[in-house]
Amino acid sequence: MSGADNVVWLGTPAFPEAARAALADTRLRANLRRATGTIRDKRLAVAAELEDWEDLRETAAAVKRHTLRHLDHHLLRLEKAVTAAGGVVHWAADAAEANRIVTDLVRAAGGSDTEQQEVVKVKSMATQEIGLNEALADAGIRAYETDLAELIVQLGSDRPSHILVPAIHRNRSEIREIFRREMGEWGRPAPEGLSDDPRDLAEAARLHLREKFLRAKVAVSGANFAAADTGTVVVLESEGNGRMCLTLPETLITVMGIEKVLPSFADLEVFLQLLPRSSTGERMNPYTSLWTGVTEGDGPQNFHLVLLDNGRTATLADEVGRQALACIRCSACLNVCPVYERTGGHAYGSVYPGPIGAVLTPQLVGIENAASLPFASTLCGACYDACPVKIDIPEVLVHLRAEAVEAGRRNRLLPSVESLAMKAAGAAMSSPGRLAAAQRLAAFGARLVARNGRIGALPGPLARWSDSRDTPVPPPETLRAWWRRTRTPAHEDGPATGERKGRR
Repeated sequence: MSGADNVVWLGTPAFPEAARAALADTRLRANLRRATGTIRDKRLAVAAELEDWEDLRETAAAVKRHTLRHLDHHLLRLEKAVTAAGGVVHWAADAAEANRIVTDLVRAAGGSDTEQQEVVKVKSMATQEIGLNEALADAGIRAYETDLAELIVQLGSDRPSHILVPAIHRNRSEIREIFRREMGEWGRPAPEGLSDDPRDLAEAARLHLREKFLRAKVAVSGANFAAADTGTVVVLESEGNGRMCLTLPETLITVMGIEKVLPSFADLEVFLQLLPRSSTGERMNPYTSLWTGVTEGDGPQNFHLVLLDNGRTATLADEVGRQALACIRCSACLNVCPVYERTGGHAYGSVYPGPIGAVLTPQLVGIENAASLPFASTLCGACYDACPVKIDIPEVLVHLRAEAVEAGRRNRLLPSVESLAMKAAGAAMSSPGRLAAAQRLAAFGARLVARNGRIGALPGPLARWSDSRDTPVPPPETLRAWWRRTRTPAHEDGPATGERKGRR
């Protein structure tokens, strides 16, 4: 199973087709508009409280740039520190290797022969990226998502649509129906008379998960950060489910993208101010869990850190695109993106939706496997303004668009209509005579099809241009012809000279 098979959901349509279907879903658009607007306003309010907000962003961006330039060095430091603290470090080149490592570790943790092995999971983009739940299921191991939104997605056999709020596309009534229908299949039935009040839904989830927390021998987590100098791993969350997973089981397995490492524990001072404000609009996360290796008699007694590449090294080689690896998964770019707000995350066909997904996914899986994603943007720049680590997403989008066009050109047996048109334009513009002839021909043709001074529907491939706009008829005289006419020698000595006319 390759990384491309997991980062991009197989069988999903390209973004334009998927977006068209999403735009027709009025309930989805209402859910997204309400949720992203609320988070966006909270983020702006708490960020404005810090006078040094822009300084924090600059510092975070500098730390990330430094880390990516010396990533190999800091990863080796991290491995040494984790090992010294009693943990075990594993290196995974791709999704298949990471899944194999985790599966073997879960099996080694043991369990009775008559019981199905189980793991409880902290919300993790990295494990979604590699398709870990599916890989564990294939091995006969059941994984329980414990984050409320991830639980909703899992119970509903759904896919996450937001980095921070995976069930953002669901409203309370839909969630109630999912709980009523599915909880009985997963162990504990939903309470009778369950309402769509958030407190009732949260209580139903607590009752559903409590016994799983208490009996699970293995937990799987992701990581927000890891400090190379101390080997400390950090998980931030809002519900306490993560704290349960990180303290109760005997074995803890953390799957972490290699880009999450920070040079020092002191760097957390910056990122622990930026991340909660940028993600949930909070001054700090309700639960910030930090652990360093293992401690006898306290928490898991076996800790395994799986360092995941899965396309990141290849991304690091791209001088423009590598800045996407600085992402701290706050989702601020999603909440300000006009495209995401109208289409939702499923339209991207990727574990990573929104603007960051449009630049990260094509690099992790290869541009040929996600060629439409760099075009899923208006290039308005709101994502760059919101990003706490100052990733210039519009710059990377333009860069990847050029790569997508080039990849498409290489893979075609015959040239496209667009490339033929560009070659014809280049040939015409490279010669003054050919350009003048083309202008005369275009003006003559335009006057033939014009109605009331406008050109309406155009034939063939040009119809996509005229579907949403009318085109003015070209003027009867081109600029070049006007210039020659007004620059004749007969007008050079008069008060209204051709030179003055031209400069006017």
